[in-house]
Amino acid sequence: MRPGKQTQAKRNRERSLQMKRQDKLARREQRKGENADRPPTTDGEDPDLEGLRLGPQPPLF
Repeated sequence: MRPGKQTQAKRNRERSLQMKRQDKLARREQRKGENADRPPTTDGEDPDLEGLRLGPQPPLF
């Protein structure tokens, strides 16, 4: 007997999920490598907060 249509669909769905997992793992490994290449901050200040001062900020416009 041949497998039914739903069996083939499930197999395709599982293969798709497995490929997505592999792609996600590859992206994670790539980001780890990029983070390792990035130089550490020397002064210990968060780069996102650099240049901000306490109190009200000047208007953007």
